[in-house]
Amino acid sequence: MAVPTNTITAASYCAIAKVLRGRGRALLLSSLSPSPSSSVSVTICNNNNQNNNNNGRLPSPLTLSSFSRSTQSQWVPSLSLSFCTAAADTDAATVGSNTNKNEEEEEEEEKKKKDPELIIKEAAEMLDIRVGRVVKAWRHEEADSLYVEEVDVGEAEPRTICSGLVNFVPLHLLQDKKVVVLANLKPRNMRGVKSCGMLMAASDASHENVELLVPPEDSLPGERIWFGSEDVKENQPAAATPNQIQKKKIWELVQPHLKTDASCTAMLGLHVMRTSAGAVVSTSLKNANIS
Repeated sequence: MAVPTNTITAASYCAIAKVLRGRGRALLLSSLSPSPSSSVSVTICNNNNQNNNNNGRLPSPLTLSSFSRSTQSQWVPSLSLSFCTAAADTDAATVGSNTNKNEEEEEEEEKKKKDPELIIKEAAEMLDIRVGRVVKAWRHEEADSLYVEEVDVGEAEPRTICSGLVNFVPLHLLQDKKVVVLANLKPRNMRGVKSCGMLMAASDASHENVELLVPPEDSLPGERIWFGSEDVKENQPAAATPNQIQKKKIWELVQPHLKTDASCTAMLGLHVMRTSAGAVVSTSLKNANIS
């Protein structure tokens, strides 16, 4: 865009532009006031005509405010910078959209540079895994392989959960049993019953042997389970919403890395699955998958 000659001198413009080029920005000058008594605003946006090494890290648009007139009758900028949230015109709005896109792409690139184990650990921290207690269990009337359980997970009412455990766990052993529940999956309709969670279990490679994960006897229903040492609990982030879990495929990312070790302890890589009362375990399955 051409610079209005009656608004700002070429020398002042060049001085401003030099600073902005170093930040990967370009000027959009329009309706600058030539009045010495008034402040003026310059909208600064991405320079699409040059290689922007900063990837648009600064918010867009940016305004350079409070210009003053010098004794040489030239407009020069003060050192005051301020950010605005709305674009000055359609072009600036488009640039703002492009900048947001660049920031998202940059965030994705940063994730790729991280240690893969760290990515898995951070994803696992978004899961809402809780200690549960089966209040009641019965056979699903419409599915031979399913149980229906009411599970206390520390909420006002027990959750209804369907589990494909008929061929692996006798019904009487489910009653009043402490279990591990993945609680922030989206509800699923399973043969007419809305299932709001999943009981976590270990299984061997052939899936012929399946055992529910067992939290410590002294653990309390509703306590959130974490991975790592005891002090990790203090910095445990908030769990993701069911929609986030589904959209970002967090469970699909984490699940292949959940296993029991040689002592039947549930693990995420090298991190123990833990409650405040101790580690979560499988009764007898070693080096087994967890799902």
